[in-house]
Amino acid sequence: MSKIEFRGNDSHTIGVEVELGLVDEKTMGLSSSLGALMANLDSTDEGGQIKPELMQSVLEVNTDVCHTVSDAEESLKKQIAVVEAVTDQMGLRLWWGATHPFSRWDEQKVTEDERYLRLVDLLQDMARRLVTFGLHVHVGVDTGDKAVMVCDRIMQHLPTILALSCSSPFWEQRDTGLASYRSKIMEGLPTAGLPTLMRNWSEYVWLVNHMVDTGFINSIREIWWDVRPHHNFGTVEVRVCDMPGNLQDTLSITALIQCLVKALSDDIDQGAYQHDCHPMMVLQNKWRSCRYGLNAKLVDTYTYEAFSAKERVGQLVRRLRPEAEALGCKNYLESCLDIASRPSWSERQRSIYEQTQDPTEIVRTLTELSRIQARNSSS
Repeated sequence: MSKIEFRGNDSHTIGVEVELGLVDEKTMGLSSSLGALMANLDSTDEGGQIKPELMQSVLEVNTDVCHTVSDAEESLKKQIAVVEAVTDQMGLRLWWGATHPFSRWDEQKVTEDERYLRLVDLLQDMARRLVTFGLHVHVGVDTGDKAVMVCDRIMQHLPTILALSCSSPFWEQRDTGLASYRSKIMEGLPTAGLPTLMRNWSEYVWLVNHMVDTGFINSIREIWWDVRPHHNFGTVEVRVCDMPGNLQDTLSITALIQCLVKALSDDIDQGAYQHDCHPMMVLQNKWRSCRYGLNAKLVDTYTYEAFSAKERVGQLVRRLRPEAEALGCKNYLESCLDIASRPSWSERQRSIYEQTQDPTEIVRTLTELSRIQARNSSS
């Protein structure tokens, strides 16, 4: 078995990955234009932070390694502004949402890349239907053992984080009845959803090597748990989120995750007792968030009391204010309370459809509202 080295971080650095849809500005349907877009971006994306994804209608934008959420905001604004300038010239828009309201998954084209083609060969339609868009947040920790322990302890909070981001009520022009249909699509993969419980870095390394050696996965990159250690970056990567509907909410949720990882990391350093949290309880809460979003009733895994997801957000924000002060992200963290106080992105999509009975209006309205830059009138 091969050794997997965890490249630890001395501070709680952050890296943010956003997955955005490419839509045709006339039809508002997904457009498999990634190849042409990347060709037009070649001379402007000097840092290689704008990347292809599995499907040619999906684009990934990454930040630099950042120390603060403010740094992440600056990095994302810079990269997305570059993309918007090019998409404007190409007759495209960027979709901020975790599923597209009406485009069909079986009409999307897979990116011509060896890794992606191997993935489709392995997973077949379970890979082909991954026309979804998520937010991934990396937070630096110092050791592999710490990363595994944080992944274990953060699981009970994943349903609350998911509830804040829910933005995928529609699938192929149908209202699924869920706030996050993307979650259920992702759970169709054999190595997605909530992670298995692990005791230390050694056990994680054994598990990864076992899956590779037995041909269950091609590489470590095919572990898509809702939270996972990332050895190359030296981070805990939270992947449970739908793609929020704009950059502001993305940054607020990023701040919550950074503060939570710091709090859990500090608890571990100080020798806090780890109470058992039954995975089935987390699974139940995740389902409730997936179904009801911010209107979910989530059960406290220690006291068994039920709180609304909105109340859980408030509890977390109050708990994490000292961490937010230390990390310089207080205003971003407090904005999570604003997210919890207004209609979710899933509810907004439904509201637009109820008013217009036209799914294209969902895309038309929200792609305009999510823009980073004012539209150039000459474009």
